[in-house]
Amino acid sequence: MKWSWKLARIAGIDVNIHATFLLLVLWFAWIYWANFGTVFAAIQGAVYIITLFGCVVLHEFGHALTARRFGVVTKHITLLPIGGVAAMEKMPEKPFEEMLVAVAGPAVNLVIALLLWVWIHLTNTQISAELLMGIDGSFAFRLMVVNIFLALFNLIPAFPMDGGRILRAALATRMSHAAATAKAATIGQGFAILFGILGVFYNPFLLLIAIFLWLGATAENQMEQNRDVLEHMTAEQAMLTEFRIVSPDDVLSHAVEHTIAGSQKDFPVGSRHLLTHVLTQNQLVQALHDHDRSTRIHELDLPTLITVDASTPIKNLLDNMQSHHCNMVAVEKNGELAGIVNLENIMELIRFSQAMQARRR
Repeated sequence: MKWSWKLARIAGIDVNIHATFLLLVLWFAWIYWANFGTVFAAIQGAVYIITLFGCVVLHEFGHALTARRFGVVTKHITLLPIGGVAAMEKMPEKPFEEMLVAVAGPAVNLVIALLLWVWIHLTNTQISAELLMGIDGSFAFRLMVVNIFLALFNLIPAFPMDGGRILRAALATRMSHAAATAKAATIGQGFAILFGILGVFYNPFLLLIAIFLWLGATAENQMEQNRDVLEHMTAEQAMLTEFRIVSPDDVLSHAVEHTIAGSQKDFPVGSRHLLTHVLTQNQLVQALHDHDRSTRIHELDLPTLITVDASTPIKNLLDNMQSHHCNMVAVEKNGELAGIVNLENIMELIRFSQAMQARRR
């Protein structure tokens, strides 16, 4: 993700921080300073939000480490002002596994809250509503309450919350994954409508949550329906058989000419006997910005082109493309190059397949 920096690497997972998160820290520091008028208060505000997001990171590690037990790799966790995002290759499709991965995050928050509760009692801290307010309030008590809130909020049975995935996993024990996703998305949209109504009459902030839940449910359902359409399709059905290859010795200006002369945007690099890399349109534009037009393609740092067999299911192919962060793969049949597949081909296949399914109904 752009504007992100690596903060640490824990258990083989990079923890990144986005530039906008620093603005959130400064904002909290300013709020505390504006309310209490001291530098100490500003520091306390910054420390509080950093500690809170430390709990968010632990929440995401709960997901990531549980997913790892089921063979799902998490490449990194990124801290954003809206929370943490764990970049998993995919979610486990077995209902029980998905449920455990989804539950793990809120469970971490509840464990943190329990440990803070023990600390509060060991230190004989008096518990009252006033402890939530003011610079002299209990830091541990406020952190405990927020962790309980995070757990409960994430358990709302609506995508993209953990509760939506728990609901989908429970439904998937009695129906197909696609049907479970559709039903869970409908329930999630119901919660979005409820939050929207409450937002109109009580708190406008709930309207933002309503929009967030509605869009999350819609996106998750659409993505799952797309995958369902591709359930029994293979790379051979989606591959492009007529395409242009650029040579590593070609100059950038030749790649530009090929792009303008045809409809192909991304090019495999190599020969018909061996494709090695991918030159995307965005990379070509960036290369023209950074280098002379006579620069040869082999001088660029391009992503490696992965190769799959023609019989590879498209669902597996998409997972492969996502894990390798590429938008094109080469397809081999009987040991020879048969074609290429890119995301545009797959989306076209989805559109045509959905249109034919709708016609049959």
